[in-house]
Amino acid sequence: MTGLKRSSADLDPRRRKILYRCWHRGLREMDLCFGQFAEQEIANLSEAALDEFEAIMSEEDNDLLKWVTGAWPLPEHLRTPMFEKIASFRPDFDPVTTESFKDH
Repeated sequence: MTGLKRSSADLDPRRRKILYRCWHRGLREMDLCFGQFAEQEIANLSEAALDEFEAIMSEEDNDLLKWVTGAWPLPEHLRTPMFEKIASFRPDFDPVTTESFKDH
């Protein structure tokens, strides 16, 4: 999967903005992780969950990548059910892209 598959037409403005931000993180790995997670979950998140999701999204991409992959220990403020849900989500990486990295 390489980009947005879900229509945002049925989402309120806040959810549309979050979905857009999830797919435009800065690091492709984070785009895929957050983008696909948001596509699956955004419509059903409560306002409180959206607040927490946005707080997590405000962290630096390089740091998030290391926390999500377990390369760095998770800071106390991110030890939440929402972060656990994001970290346990497994994005569908495009097999063509994955295969092309093996050749280099």
